[in-house]
Amino acid sequence: LNVDPIEKKPLYHVLPGSKALSFGTVGCNFKCPFCQNWDISQETKVNKEIEVSPQKMVELALEHGAESIAYTYNEPTIFYPYAKDIGVIAKEKGLKNIFVSNGFESPEIIKDMPSWLDAANIDLKSWDDAYYKKVLKGGLEAVKDTLRRMVAEGIWVEVTTLLIEGENDSDKDLTEMAEFIANDLGKHIPWHLSAFHPDYKMQDHEYTGIDTLQRASQIGKKAGLYYVYMGNVPVHGDTYCPECGELLIDRTGYSVTVNKLEDGHCPKCKRKIEGVWS
Repeated sequence: LNVDPIEKKPLYHVLPGSKALSFGTVGCNFKCPFCQNWDISQETKVNKEIEVSPQKMVELALEHGAESIAYTYNEPTIFYPYAKDIGVIAKEKGLKNIFVSNGFESPEIIKDMPSWLDAANIDLKSWDDAYYKKVLKGGLEAVKDTLRRMVAEGIWVEVTTLLIEGENDSDKDLTEMAEFIANDLGKHIPWHLSAFHPDYKMQDHEYTGIDTLQRASQIGKKAGLYYVYMGNVPVHGDTYCPECGELLIDRTGYSVTVNKLEDGHCPKCKRKIEGVWS
């Protein structure tokens, strides 16, 4: 349980500069060898002495000045009924609800989500179905299906790809991934490219170089994506107007230092900027 800047989720087009009450439980439906939260995601023992009622969770968010609740750290889909119980109360109190997920949800769950969920950051971990099945114990087609369905249901979606050199960073894979986001989901969907750092079962693997992120970023822009961001590296995550190039939001680390948006529009050319701004 923690109070995080919403930029840390990462969500760059949802209430910039606001705080999110973030929490997780234990367990996951994937087995990623590079998991940064493996100590909770791969844990099988549940400490039953800790109990937080849905009402209490919402009260905590309000107490700490959070404008949203983020279901994160481990896979929130595995505690969906609990998340929804919290989310329904949170919505009544004017809070936003955010899922940070691997995108392995059933169509029935996605159908139910719009009644209470506002936004999601979904991991697109690889473009290789065999890698998804063998290494991660998930499935690429299911994740693509989730992304399409969430966008169609009107949930605000941002996509994150953790780049691991030699595993998922070939030009071909990145190009097809970027084209899928642009053509199947929409050019307005933000794509976060995150640097890998050695963790869990991949301690001996190299850190991702900034040049790899820059190469992926160029591929994303070439595919026509309006908003491509680099994460886990010391660079600005700024948002520019796709129409006139005006700097709209200046982000340094997880802090928003400038926000020129006027009611969700570019102040210069008045283009509506996609996202959840209020």
